[in-house]
Amino acid sequence: MAVELRGKTAIVTGSSKGIGYAIAEALARADANVVVSARNPAEVTEAARRLEALGAGKVLGIPGDVSRFDDVKRLVGQTVETLGGLDILVNNAGFGAFASVDETDPETWDRMIGTNLSGVFYCCHEAIPHLVKSEDAWIINIASLAGKNAFAGGAAYNATKFGLVGFSEALMLDVREQGIRVNYIMPGSVATHFNHNEPGEKDAWKIQPEDIAELVMDLLAFPKRSLASRIEVRPARTPKG
Repeated sequence: MAVELRGKTAIVTGSSKGIGYAIAEALARADANVVVSARNPAEVTEAARRLEALGAGKVLGIPGDVSRFDDVKRLVGQTVETLGGLDILVNNAGFGAFASVDETDPETWDRMIGTNLSGVFYCCHEAIPHLVKSEDAWIINIASLAGKNAFAGGAAYNATKFGLVGFSEALMLDVREQGIRVNYIMPGSVATHFNHNEPGEKDAWKIQPEDIAELVMDLLAFPKRSLASRIEVRPARTPKG
């Protein structure tokens, strides 16, 4: 489904590469104003530079760590000040590390909770007062099938994604009457740099970042009376298929 986003402003966290970049690219091609954000300033600058020529909208790069509330306040505040408002928030930033509970150090636990769960709360907390002013507002959270399927070595990651699913469902109930639609997407294996992976031919069987971006654009094209609150997506075939 095609969607026209000229005049709309979107923030995509964790958007210097992977799923986040693919979503930012799709939004830019639909003529939205797009704010790219991630922790690495050089990668944010480069991603914003590549997106600038793709559509009629403006592109803004704002580095920051979503696990830091002050960074999130600056991200949302600078977006609204520079671009005049906010219509779409895509919470994509994420971090994963996998080990048994006794082998997971507290610093790793804190970083995962801070990025995958607290970061989403911070972004929503700061964005909602601006989103309620939009005529067509969205919050789209990129969750994971790990938010319903526990696995050995995934206790910390599972905890954040199970939490994100519950947070997203409650958030939807909080803001639906304010005209903000909340969706969350639960991908399975995606061909990205996540968990130190180097995407290549070996990942051809996996979901591709642009597949998730297409889902986001389909959600944004939904009739205003409808809400596809949860989408699960997995590879059509396994590596053995």
